[in-house]
Amino acid sequence: MVATLPDLLRLVVVPVFAWAAIRDVRTRRLPNRLWPPLYLFGALLLVWEIVTIWPLGGFVEMRFLVRVAISLLFVAPLGYAFWYLGAFGGADAKAMIALAVLFPTFPAYDLAGVTLPLVDTQLGVFSLTILTNTVLLGLAYPVGLAVFNLVRGEASRLMFFARPVATDSLPDRHGRLFEDPDGPTRNGLDLDALRMYLRWRGRTLADVRADPDDLRDPASVGETFAPTDGGTRVGPRTDGGRAVDDAPTDGGRAVDDAPTDGGRAVDDAPTDGGRAVDDAAPDGGHAADAETDSDADRESDDPWAAERFLDEIDHGAYGTDAATLREGLDVVAREDRVLVSPGMPFVVPMAVGLVASLTYGDALFAALGALGLV
Repeated sequence: MVATLPDLLRLVVVPVFAWAAIRDVRTRRLPNRLWPPLYLFGALLLVWEIVTIWPLGGFVEMRFLVRVAISLLFVAPLGYAFWYLGAFGGADAKAMIALAVLFPTFPAYDLAGVTLPLVDTQLGVFSLTILTNTVLLGLAYPVGLAVFNLVRGEASRLMFFARPVATDSLPDRHGRLFEDPDGPTRNGLDLDALRMYLRWRGRTLADVRADPDDLRDPASVGETFAPTDGGTRVGPRTDGGRAVDDAPTDGGRAVDDAPTDGGRAVDDAPTDGGRAVDDAAPDGGHAADAETDSDADRESDDPWAAERFLDEIDHGAYGTDAATLREGLDVVAREDRVLVSPGMPFVVPMAVGLVASLTYGDALFAALGALGLV
């Protein structure tokens, strides 16, 4: 293979993005420490190339600087803008910024008499080519989801957006519910937020499904725990999996130390449908301190203690509001199968788009050229 040394070094990024894509699929989490070395690496390669072509007086040199400027001042901020508007996750935006720094201009690799990429563009901004290829690949995802649903015999008008899964499998899934108590919706409960809520309460999804009427009462919330970030591989887990980290992070009990009678300590176990033993009246009737009207109002105003959960955690729950949380809990408590939109981490098509760009080139430019539009 024949190429400039900076372009050859840029190929080191390909396995890094492949690893990031695999990890993103498995965990929907990428470490922040991944990106600064890539930014620095790209910046050093740019400095290397500028020093190589110095002085910058000719047309070729100025064209190179213009392409670099477009990549750094347009494509990179575009990643931040997509994140700000909610179209990207934080890792997606950081990955796009990294590609803008690493690949501002088209590389050239001579391999067995063939120069890759095969399709160049007139603009010549390679990070923009990676972005357009990534978007085209991302648009193919709903088609793949529909095919998957058809193969499983799940044909419906929603098969491009979601697929039915067993409710009991939700603790190990990513995405969001595609339904609420009124039917299909694009704004269902994020499954990471569901896990955060369960961990905060020290409960499992099985608990919610076994006794929804009791757990819907906000007074049933006793000791609470750190919610983590809702990741499937982040402990402590109280959503159907083994506790990863048994040490309590907020002064409370470790998850494995939780009582086996559903969550309350034995001394607090209710004898009459919700009140503690010490509060039970001697004759089996109501406790002396009867529930006040304010308590009843609080229970009716905050089913599942959703508002309390969102007030107590020190960060958001992926944009979830109390109403969405309540509706999602009502659905998972009642239904044995639910619609889930699995979503696709944008880093995955970005990694594939990078490889496609390095080999084939710009698919959109090729298509427009075939139509005689460029």
